[in-house]
Amino acid sequence: MKVTIEEIAREAEEEIILRCHEIDADTMQLVQKLKQARSGNGMIGYNGEEIHRLKLDEIYYFEVVDNKSFFYCEEEVYESKWKLYEFEEYSKGSTFFRASKSVILNIDKIDFLRPAFSGRFEAVLFNKEKVIVSRQYVGELKKLIGIR
Repeated sequence: MKVTIEEIAREAEEEIILRCHEIDADTMQLVQKLKQARSGNGMIGYNGEEIHRLKLDEIYYFEVVDNKSFFYCEEEVYESKWKLYEFEEYSKGSTFFRASKSVILNIDKIDFLRPAFSGRFEAVLFNKEKVIVSRQYVGELKKLIGIR
């Protein structure tokens, strides 16, 4: 793969052109990371009276419980104003996938998987937290991590 970087004048608009034979998951992940890096906004999470700015790759999973939304990080939990569908749309093309009706999980934070009851999987994360992947979404998970 050839990489070309061209410096331009400050007045000119910055642009990234990506030429590829096909758009696959890796390409989409790269595009998403570029968009996130350039936006600089990050995700906003609330912890009591504190407002925190979080990078997408800091988030282990996003969950909705009793109509409240939460970002779960390595040690902290932050409340969010986002709806599940908004977070799903924002994280599309990244390492996040729908794990159940109320959870979107970052596959990069999974330490290991084990089968659970009724065709579900239990994902054990690097912080030792456990998240259930509904059987409806197990196929997607297997495809994303490359198992049959």
